[in-house]
Amino acid sequence: MKKGLILCLSFFVLSVSSQNIQWRGTDRTGIYNETGLMKSWPEKGPEMLWHYDGLGEGHSSVAIDSDKIYLTGLSDGKGFIYVLNMDGKLLMKKEYGPEWTASYNGPRGTITVNDGKLYLISGVGDLYCLDKNTLHVVWKKNILKDYNASNIKWGINEAPLIIGDKVIATPGGKQYNMIALNKNTGQLIWSSPGEGDLSAYCSPLYISDQQTPLIVTMTANHIIGIEAATGKKLWSHENKNRHSVHANTPVYGDNMILCTSGYGRGSTMLRLTNGGKGIEEVWFSKELDNRIGAMVKVGGYAYGSGDSNRYWFCVDWKTGDIQWKEGGMAMGNIIANDGMLYCYTDKGDMILAKASPEKFDIVSRFPITMGTEQHWAHPIIYKGVMYVRHGNTLMAYQVK
Repeated sequence: MKKGLILCLSFFVLSVSSQNIQWRGTDRTGIYNETGLMKSWPEKGPEMLWHYDGLGEGHSSVAIDSDKIYLTGLSDGKGFIYVLNMDGKLLMKKEYGPEWTASYNGPRGTITVNDGKLYLISGVGDLYCLDKNTLHVVWKKNILKDYNASNIKWGINEAPLIIGDKVIATPGGKQYNMIALNKNTGQLIWSSPGEGDLSAYCSPLYISDQQTPLIVTMTANHIIGIEAATGKKLWSHENKNRHSVHANTPVYGDNMILCTSGYGRGSTMLRLTNGGKGIEEVWFSKELDNRIGAMVKVGGYAYGSGDSNRYWFCVDWKTGDIQWKEGGMAMGNIIANDGMLYCYTDKGDMILAKASPEKFDIVSRFPITMGTEQHWAHPIIYKGVMYVRHGNTLMAYQVK
């Protein structure tokens, strides 16, 4: 009995210590599962444990694996990987190659850590696989040049998706619209022509609970569903806006997929049918036009902010009915944990609110005063600490 208990506890400790945080959490939902976090913050905000200055320009978010922090930044036109420990001390820094310098400079896509390797797509389309311990390049592909695709106006912005032995990316070519490469060698496993659209700044989502597991993403003019095993296009749904920007990863729950975009588009809710092989539109709302801040599903409701429609909102997941909308503050991105919303506005305010369909129930807020340029990187929560990247600076706040 005692031996069994020790084994169970050992497994639990190992599981907690090896938690992997990628783009928008462990599963790309923006939902974190920490316990014991504060339900309100002090007037001046939670305690800042440490900050690291010197990341350079960039908008990528934090990735964490085995209690190490991974980030990217731009210096002198080159992209660098930074590896920090949990006390904010720099462990490693290494140049990986050219990065986006045409506008809103710096890396966009967040690192994905998997099986001892780092996967990263630069703004100029280089897909890297690097050894996690040495940062040496294992293999590299330029998904634009190698797969006959063109870059987009503000540079590729995609976090690689790992499914089994595959790494998924969206070059946006006519033939190689979405690709699956062997994650260990970089060899092509399958390609899908999708609808032949350009890429649209979106990081794809894997849906595993259907009869046919599938990958869902947004390209320039469509929402597409691709069979994960083969690359076969299962379905598509027209989804246009004036700049072909669809930067938010779809949100999945209750057999339905919520896809939201700004620039005059809005939100589309699709229901999966025939085990994932088909779809039907459930509702559409032009009002709910989040651009780059994402949305979260908490219970039977979705929360986020608008773009042209300058308010934060709550919407009924099943019907699309707006429960409340609240103006008077800047738009931004959103994550959630244990019934609380963490809203980071593009003016630098960090807001803590209750996830309630009754009202935008703000309980605390404080300004992010350190860092540089745009407040666009999405925060994360890990072991009771909230990590906020603002350009050149990463800040760690004690929220437990």
